[in-house]
Amino acid sequence: MIHPSYVDLMNVVNKGVEEGEEPVISSRYSIVMATSKRARQIIAGDEPMVKVKDKQKPLSIAVEEMNQDTLRILTDEEKAKLEESTEETEETESAEE
Repeated sequence: MIHPSYVDLMNVVNKGVEEGEEPVISSRYSIVMATSKRARQIIAGDEPMVKVKDKQKPLSIAVEEMNQDTLRILTDEEKAKLEESTEETEETESAEE
């Protein structure tokens, strides 16, 4: 059996969601996509956000990051706000030059 399980990871990601609200993720597919994307970032040189064990593979690191709640999956609303604030920051920096 894989530890942590998909159900465990889904519970970690959805822990802040109140009853009646739409969960951040509702399928295993979302877990797989998020961890694989993070694993590719680690392979590309990003620093792990958790303590890495000897010879631990990038996907295992990404799963551990999610399990320890250091890796977040953003809702569509959070993603839109982040993109908006990034655009505003870039516009401000361009105006200062």
